Amino acid sequence: MASSLQLLLLFSLCFFSLSSSVPYEAILDAADILFDSGFISMALTIEVVAKTLFLQSPSLTIFAPSDSAFGKTGQPSLDLLRFHVAPMPLPAQSLRLLPSGAKIPTMFDKNSLVVTTPPSDRRISLNNVRVNISPIYDDGFMIIYGIERFFDPNFRYVAPHRRPHRNPACGATNETVSSRNSLKESIKTLNSGGYSVMASFLGMQMSIDETPMTVFAPADNVVVNHLGNFSDYPSFFLRHVVPCKLLWNDLVDFSDGSEIPTYLDGFSINVSRLSGALMLNGAQVFIPNMFYNDELVVHGVNHALATHEKTQEVAESSSNLEAKPDDEETMFDPGEF
Repeated sequence: MASSLQLLLLFSLCFFSLSSSVPYEAILDAADILFDSGFISMALTIEVVAKTLFLQSPSLTIFAPSDSAFGKTGQPSLDLLRFHVAPMPLPAQSLRLLPSGAKIPTMFDKNSLVVTTPPSDRRISLNNVRVNISPIYDDGFMIIYGIERFFDPNFRYVAPHRRPHRNPACGATNETVSSRNSLKESIKTLNSGGYSVMASFLGMQMSIDETPMTVFAPADNVVVNHLGNFSDYPSFFLRHVVPCKLLWNDLVDFSDGSEIPTYLDGFSINVSRLSGALMLNGAQVFIPNMFYNDELVVHGVNHALATHEKTQEVAESSSNLEAKPDDEETMFDPGEF
């Protein structure tokens, strides 16, 4: 199975050209700004290793330790520097949306940084190191944040214990039972069915110690066509994941107007029906129960789950398509499930 790093890089390449790379001149400009901002040691280091390390990727996020951190640890190894570089742009709004336990791939082989931001805390921390969320440098392709000390590559994240809670949308108490094997099997199923982008999201962002969950997965081409900005991907993913287990038979029991909460704060899925078909924010479940076990359910959907202001527009578009039977796609028969 491909690693989360490989999957995320595949997704990022949907938005950035393989042939492009961060211009050397931009790296030198960033080094000058770091120098002027008091990050003298990191500025000098970047100038030395730029051609070796930073020109390998079309986009970067660099976490720059302070001069005092360099004074305590000395000049870092090349591998330790790679551990402070993510091969993608991570604007502040994206970092804030990543849940505790999310993994951020780095350029240090298969090592990832782990989000350790406490719940309901606007301060960002990775590997238990505070990140100054105001970028020192940001040109859209390369972003640099200041940090108080070096990240520890041997850091191990321990997920906080979560009490079971009752979710009205499920009608039952959800205990903390998800496991690494559940995620691995679901990711394998998604990859084999053309849903590798959602597989990447699932593998990178979700802790292995979560409540039972349901994923509504659009196909790869739908995701790529829907997302115009790489920074939108965390919120896009979180609004497609529900913190409880909902099989197809559970979904069809919901009455019109029911609201299903998601992992994205303030965003819920509205249940409705169009010509008898179950609609979830304008999308239909195209492949019900694509994957399921005691802990996790994945449904394939034919559209991205629309934000509420777009739901009516999607519904009207679907209605117009229904008026043209020659153009209809063959949909599943709910009676078969």
